[in-house]
Amino acid sequence: MRSFTYQALPMRVRFGAGAVRALPEEVAALGLSRVLVLCSPEQEETGRMVAGALGERSVGVLAEARMHVPVEVAGHARDVARELGADGCVAVGGGSAVGLGKAIALEHGLPVIAVPTTYAGSEMTPVWGLTEGGEKRTGRDVRVLPRSVVYDPELTLTLPAGLSATSGMNAIAHAVEGLYAPDATPIVSLMAEEGARALAGALPRVVADGTDLDARAEAQYGAWLCGAVLAATTMSLHHKLCHALGGTLDLPHAPTHTVVLPHALGFNQPAAPTAVAALSRALGGVADPARELWALAGRLGAPRSLRELGMARDDVPRIAAAAVASPYANPRPVTREGVEALLEAAWAGEPPPPPA
Repeated sequence: MRSFTYQALPMRVRFGAGAVRALPEEVAALGLSRVLVLCSPEQEETGRMVAGALGERSVGVLAEARMHVPVEVAGHARDVARELGADGCVAVGGGSAVGLGKAIALEHGLPVIAVPTTYAGSEMTPVWGLTEGGEKRTGRDVRVLPRSVVYDPELTLTLPAGLSATSGMNAIAHAVEGLYAPDATPIVSLMAEEGARALAGALPRVVADGTDLDARAEAQYGAWLCGAVLAATTMSLHHKLCHALGGTLDLPHAPTHTVVLPHALGFNQPAAPTAVAALSRALGGVADPARELWALAGRLGAPRSLRELGMARDDVPRIAAAAVASPYANPRPVTREGVEALLEAAWAGEPPPPPA
């Protein structure tokens, strides 16, 4: 047993079908009386439902959250919150809405309550991200960590099969990287393995029947654990590549994670035997977790190539250059040649190579 340091983050979670009905209690418990509801345009109906449930405690709905949190959107949201005299935000939706809430918290210190409707996991982390001029900047600040998270699987019942699949694969990526992170700990590794197991088992059931509330709850449980893993560990090559692809090429967030994950894991597997063993258990005893995740994406009908997400093959060198120029901590040395080969396979939709 090696030495480690583990620090739990201050987080309150309310979980279960119908939990959103307790949202007024969560707002009151934080002493808030003028909260701004944040969501994407696609989630405006749900956002207004939440605002209606909050009654006089809500000062309005801002349905402007966008993928990768462009700085201009974040700036406008901060202005609106200030003009309305908001003393907190309720972020309803996926990573875009939660990310917008974090941007307001970063600038003005307003507490955020998260009501996830996807499996993104951003609600569990103090990680923020902003995109400006084609570059995505990320950081960690405990001020942006949501004070309370309300997980209600009933709110995910309308999440389409395709979005459910990619959102869930995005969450699994958090667990995968947490297992080989340099600051991994026994507790976090347990959460990562269990989160990956729950999602890998639930997602095929969710895609087969979107009204299966038990499967939805299991997937949300897995996403919660995977998000907590991301909050507690250092991101590696997978997230670096996805940040570069999203910030530079504006590729869709969750589908990009879905495509890159098997290839980034395949690249790192030779240098991460403990992580491979944990993922093997989580995925049903498979010998090659990277290929299994690629196969799982196929069974879910999820995208498996960067080409189908709109990336041109000519973009491979500059994305590889960005990854190598300022690499995140990674179990295997990150080389230009290795990353270009990884991206070529991900662009083409090929399976990751078998372990050497």
